Amino acid sequence: MKKTLLAAVTISVAAFAYANSSSDSSALVSQQCKISAEAVSTLKGLQYGNTSIRKDVTNLIDRHLKTQENRDLAHKKLNLMVDDKSTDAGVLEVKYCS
Repeated sequence: MKKTLLAAVTISVAAFAYANSSSDSSALVSQQCKISAEAVSTLKGLQYGNTSIRKDVTNLIDRHLKTQENRDLAHKKLNLMVDDKSTDAGVLEVKYCS
């Protein structure tokens, strides 16, 4: 229970730092990808199901990215991260955020 709460707080704090941007800069899109990789890694480590991971991280993406094109790209990357066998955030970042 403590791990789940810690993961949720960590993800929320990281995402909140970028929530107030009025447009999607390339830095924001890049940071959202890194946050998604970290969230996917953390939730996989907590043995969340893939559907739950997709739902939770999709909510973060939709809340923070303003343009539909960037959201769609972020969702595609998210699905690839969730389906990837790796549970390491660094590996997911290198594969999908470069």
